[in-house]
Amino acid sequence: MKVSLLSIDLAKNTFQLYGVDERGHPVLSRRVSRNKLLEAVVRLPCCRIVMEACGGAH
Repeated sequence: MKVSLLSIDLAKNTFQLYGVDERGHPVLSRRVSRNKLLEAVVRLPCCRIVMEACGGAH
């Protein structure tokens, strides 16, 4: 699995991870708990990580 871009949908207790390869094809879709987020990200190859931003984000 070659993730080049990882998107993280933020929530209070669970996060949805969505990864795509360099062509934009989906290669990862996983829901993880807050406690397991760092563990899940560390296992991935080096990639760009983006997080959602909304009007309520500070």
